[in-house]
Amino acid sequence: MPHADGPVDLQQDQPHSARIYDYFLGGQDNYAADRAAAEKIEQAIPSVRAVARGNRQFMVRAVRHLSAELGVRQFLDIGTGIPTVPNLHQAAQESTPDARVVYVDNDPLVLAHARALLVGRPEGRTRYVAADVTEPERILAAPEVRQTLNFDEPVALSLIALCHFVPGERIYEIVDTLLAPLASGSYLVMTHLTTDFDPQMVEGTVQAYRASGIEMEARDRDGVGRFFQDMDLLDPGIVAIERWFPGGVEPEVTRLASAGQEPAAAGYAAVGRKR
Repeated sequence: MPHADGPVDLQQDQPHSARIYDYFLGGQDNYAADRAAAEKIEQAIPSVRAVARGNRQFMVRAVRHLSAELGVRQFLDIGTGIPTVPNLHQAAQESTPDARVVYVDNDPLVLAHARALLVGRPEGRTRYVAADVTEPERILAAPEVRQTLNFDEPVALSLIALCHFVPGERIYEIVDTLLAPLASGSYLVMTHLTTDFDPQMVEGTVQAYRASGIEMEARDRDGVGRFFQDMDLLDPGIVAIERWFPGGVEPEVTRLASAGQEPAAAGYAAVGRKR
């Protein structure tokens, strides 16, 4: 596994989506270039910190449901980001101590913190791969993936707030390539930026990212649905991130706490099962 024992070029002068996300989550692992980009994004979408937290909370809800209720023991998380508790393996191993997780990210700072991602339950396994989602064959062939995950058994592929960073049609081929070798009964877990709820706000966000040198494309519901066209969607289907709860049932305490306080949604969330 790659690790940070040697020098790592952190590319501090270039904003990176993972470090911008860390900043929005209140983390400390970001640099001036990331913060400058984040401030421009926050001007376009003042609620962006809540959006970032919503993405993290959805990941935890979905992973807990998959591991505790549906028996999933294997996870491939691409676009991992800088470690922020709870990490995916912590959510999975709460109920399934022997869960196996492979994290993938292309940010050298995530690589520098990779060891923090690998502290899981002794019954399970966690590994890290330094790679980009645009290289799906390389990810699938990585020894850390092949030695940790058994593709003959269901795997949950997690793509949280990632696919909108790959503009154009190629992202569909990438996701299809990642799903192809996974067993029937595997899952795709995704959040994706959309202009469907507040076009002006989200378009401003896209332009702010592009101005910082980070390509991005928001997609409508049909565009997000294409990722799941050969899958069975879990209830409640493709919905606003804040509205995705297992079985479509939002706990009353959550509903009451958020009533009248939520800004317009910025993205969709969905979980699909491979046939």
